[in-house]
Amino acid sequence: MNWNQRKVLVTGAGGFIGSHLVERLVELGASVRALVRYNSRNDWGLVELLPASVQESLEIVAGDITDPFGTARAMDGCEIVFHLAALIAIPYSYIAPSQFVAVNCGGTLNLLEAARQQGVERFVHTSTSETYGTAQYTPIDEKHPLRGQSPYAASKIGADKLAESYHLSFGVPVATIRPFNTYGPRQSARAVIPTIISQALSGEIIRLGSLTPVRDLNYVGDTVEGFIKVAENPRAVGEVINVGSGKSVSIGDLAEKIVGLLGGHKRIVTAEERVRPEGSEVMELLCDHRRARDLVGWSPQVSLEEGLSRTISYIEANLSRYKPEIYNV
Repeated sequence: MNWNQRKVLVTGAGGFIGSHLVERLVELGASVRALVRYNSRNDWGLVELLPASVQESLEIVAGDITDPFGTARAMDGCEIVFHLAALIAIPYSYIAPSQFVAVNCGGTLNLLEAARQQGVERFVHTSTSETYGTAQYTPIDEKHPLRGQSPYAASKIGADKLAESYHLSFGVPVATIRPFNTYGPRQSARAVIPTIISQALSGEIIRLGSLTPVRDLNYVGDTVEGFIKVAENPRAVGEVINVGSGKSVSIGDLAEKIVGLLGGHKRIVTAEERVRPEGSEVMELLCDHRRARDLVGWSPQVSLEEGLSRTISYIEANLSRYKPEIYNV
């Protein structure tokens, strides 16, 4: 696909992966409309941290995907839609489950209906590896059963099934990308890697939740390339495609690896307030990305060590933006 001047909508552009995606799309020459969540401060989220040249190339629209009229206007004239907007913090989903359903299910429905009415060329819907729950077998392929072990996961399963239904019922050209745990520069301390790094840089004790869960960690640049390849390839339409590194590490070993890269010695402890409810904790995620490789030609390029080094460098330079002394829900 030639991206030059292709009209693209990115929802959730102010988020972690979304901000990297719009930056890449601008680099490819696309005409990008970035939908960020409205607030009275006119704060564009992580779009604010993009280079001025990238910001100037964007059409930035503030709105809320739970508003069907605003989402339809935001999509007007766009050929390709990347839908990333969602509530994503699992601990917060225990506190506000109805909000997760309203945004993740209701918001996705609004966008799918707008895509149906406007006849978009491609709708890339963002899922999550959390929809699989604790692995029943590894590596996890796209046929693995789905299990809602948190209100967040349940809301994303609902959104995924809505996307599937709009493809099967109405022929909307939906392709679903299912990223495993993504990390990298600009990610907030809500996620485990920035939590570990920011605490390690500012104190002697690293407080985490359970240390035994196993995660598949994929660098954000690789995840973004997955989005691009899924959008480009018509073979992805109607499919769910895993994007992950194909390697796994426990949270405890990950913390030790980061401390080693920093060249220090830190005490790593489990803090009870950070531990998920027992039945809700996803104990193992390990991606089988063969479908991504075979269908759209995607494979990860950045090793965990290289990705962690890049992330450490970013957080070291921006530590004042983090709040390592508190539990970032």
